[in-house]
Amino acid sequence: MTKIYCPLNYTMNLIGTKWKPLVLFHLLEGPLRSGVLQKKIPEISNKMFTQTVRELENDKLIGRQVFPVVPPKVEYELTTKGKSLEAILRSMDAWGK
Repeated sequence: MTKIYCPLNYTMNLIGTKWKPLVLFHLLEGPLRSGVLQKKIPEISNKMFTQTVRELENDKLIGRQVFPVVPPKVEYELTTKGKSLEAILRSMDAWGK
């Protein structure tokens, strides 16, 4: 039996959790340091934030850059694939308003 490809299912698997759209939306502003990004979503726990950004990074929607300074500096930014979600994210934001 052949597997049927569903584009909506694919998209929902990438961004269909509670936190992923919020992280992606805040990164539309440009690269953000880890702590700044997390503060923009005050309800997210440290554990869930870490899990969410790792999943988004694994799915190639965000990039992570570590700067070799003390204390460590980590920045996240949207990849080209992540930026392609801008219209969807902005539409969801507008609909919520």
